[in-house]
Amino acid sequence: MRNTCVDAAAEGARYAARVGRTPEEGAGRTIELLRATLSERYAQDVTARRVDTGGLALVEVTVRVPLPVVGLLGPGGVMELDGHAPVEWP
Repeated sequence: MRNTCVDAAAEGARYAARVGRTPEEGAGRTIELLRATLSERYAQDVTARRVDTGGLALVEVTVRVPLPVVGLLGPGGVMELDGHAPVEWP
């Protein structure tokens, strides 16, 4: 589940980093992938933004998903996973 969420976030970031795309489109792509591969439950909290890291423009997509519970016991809470991609220049 974790790897699938990270992969969806990274693909959303790459999608948004293309010339002419927006971070919102990357978040939408990530949501589509999560719905198709996992379920609606994992596509509820997805955000995307452009960030500047050391002079490099990146798109960052963040997915917050509930921790899976094993039986009736297990950790509660939320896992936060990120995907990044460098922004393409026109």
